[in-house]
Formats: sequence, structure tokens, C-alpha cells
Amino acid sequence: MATAVTRAMILAAGRGERLRPLTDHVPKPLLEVAGKSLIARHLESLAAAGIRDVVINIGHLGDAIMRALGPDWQGLRIHYSDERAGRLETGGALVRALPLLGNSPFLLVNGDICTDFPWAQICQPSPARAHLVLVPNPMQHPQGDFALSAGMVALAGEERHTYAGIARLDPELFRDFPEQSAPLAPWLRQWIAAGLVEGNLYQGKWIDVGTPERLSAARRDCAATSHGL
Repeated sequence: MATAVTRAMILAAGRGERLRPLTDHVPKPLLEVAGKSLIARHLESLAAAGIRDVVINIGHLGDAIMRALGPDWQGLRIHYSDERAGRLETGGALVRALPLLGNSPFLLVNGDICTDFPWAQICQPSPARAHLVLVPNPMQHPQGDFALSAGMVALAGEERHTYAGIARLDPELFRDFPEQSAPLAPWLRQWIAAGLVEGNLYQGKWIDVGTPERLSAARRDCAATSHGL
């Protein structure tokens, strides 16, 4: 029987090349937006949705992330999947982290987005093997990634949207993949083609903090929100 989700993984191993020189000394997930780091924002919202265990993959400046969060962060148990010896891409990172993620579906979030997505929306049991959250296409990605059709994610469609870096995934999807550097996108397309992936379009706050300009935009947006503007 499906159960509510209680584990999550935050992808936090990236170098953040486009944010240099900021990320020469501060890992991207520890960059602050309106007084809180990006990763602390994720942890707060995940805890509010009932998540109890969070796996964080670490690579570039991973020691700083471990010092900042420790093994217990405001009641959340933090587990680290170590990629400091050589960073894996997202698919490989998930395969390596499987022993820490358990046997039940888990949430996945990119550590470099700023969002107010309500995680409880995708924490409830579902027969689908995966759920992707999509957002309206940002300026930097006008072509989008996937379409939606009757609540399922489709590879093609009249209106395409961008994958938000937010998902719920069944660990069984990854059992047959070897632990090696591999992107997630080809696997997603394979599962979508097989009809295994449901999804929804989220139109609330969402910014991919990948450049200094978008980091500034996130800081302006969150500062305005925190002041009730």
C-alpha cells in the first residue's frame, strides 16, 4: 500500500560556474535570499510538509554545507551522499543515494531554485511511479521541456512547460541503473513515454537561481514578499 512521503533529496553538489566568483567560496545552495540560504528555505518548506529525513548530495565546497546544517537541522535528520571525489550528474547522484532514500517514494528538489511550492501537494500516496512539477517557461528556457495531458506528463503537445526541478520519484525506477555519472533527463523521457509520470503546472513563485541576474531577481522577489508587498 502506498504511504505518504517522509523523505526528500536536495541536489546540492554543483559548482555553480555561472555564479562565479560568488561560488568560488560559497556553495550555491548556501547563497542567501532575503536573509535565508536557498537550502534552508527548502528545508523549512519540506519540514512543514511532513518530511522527516533529507538526503543532500555534496560535491563542490561540500564541507561548508555539512558545517552549516550538521546531522540534525531543526528536527530534520540530514544524511549526506558524498560526491566530493567526483561529482555525478543527477541520475548517477540518485543511484548513489538510493541506500539513504529507502524503499518508498521520495521528493526531489534542485538546490538552486527559489520557490514557494507547497510540497504537501505531492506528498500523498499515488499510483503513479513519478510526479513532475512543471512551471511556465522562463525567459532563459522558452521552448519548455514537456507537455501535460489529462494529468500525465507527455513528451509532445501544443503547450510545453519547463521542468521545475521538483519531483516525487519511486526509488524502484532506479534499481537497474549502475552507479555512474549519468543525466536524469533521458530516464525521465523513457518513463514519460511508458506512461509512468503524472504532473502538474505550478504558477506560483519559482526562480532558477543560475546566474547573478536571477539571484538578484530572487532576492528582490523574496524581500518584497517578506515585507507583505
